[in-house]
Amino acid sequence: MSNPQTRQQLLVVDDHDAVLGGTVAALKQEYPEADIRTASTAQQVMTNLSMVLPALVVMDLSIPEKPGDPSQTETGISLLRSLMQQHPDLNIVVQSAHVKALVRLKPAIANHKGGFTIVDKNLPLREMLIKVDWALQGIIYTPKDMRTTLEVKPEWLTVLQLAFHDGLQDKAIAERMNVSERSVRHYWTKVQDALDVYPDPGKNIRIQTEIRAREEGLID
Repeated sequence: MSNPQTRQQLLVVDDHDAVLGGTVAALKQEYPEADIRTASTAQQVMTNLSMVLPALVVMDLSIPEKPGDPSQTETGISLLRSLMQQHPDLNIVVQSAHVKALVRLKPAIANHKGGFTIVDKNLPLREMLIKVDWALQGIIYTPKDMRTTLEVKPEWLTVLQLAFHDGLQDKAIAERMNVSERSVRHYWTKVQDALDVYPDPGKNIRIQTEIRAREEGLID
């Protein structure tokens, strides 16, 4: 049997027992070796994270601060803001019926270094599992209404230029930019989210990125 200390840790946050149970059951089927913990309040989340930092947090936004408190979206927003400030590399999936509220955290999401994906709670569990997989890969996914205009930072453009004009791979790009390879991979996920490019079975995501970047005029 696996040592609990070496098993992948997942934390699921929701104050509705039925939703919590369904999410946990789906994750157990997809990640049978994982150690899946649960929390129903913001207080419980912080207690959990003080004991062990999970590989991933799947959380609703509308949750109570502590047992007996009303569930409020602002509580989840505040918790999420704290998580991203304290754990910038934490992989996060927001599973909520109030995803539009995340526009309040747009700058924080843009600066987050870990995987960050968003899924509407009303969608099938399969969609949640896809977003979990993406977040664990360090991928960024935000809904289109959070990307009303194409916002591309200079360092993302540099990565596109070095990759598709100079033909460099990530290690060489990192050396040229004097950053880590991890930073380069992070820039890729950011520009791919801006361009609406995500993993698609059978397709090369870098080629899809190049096509979209040319369509948007980011590279010649």
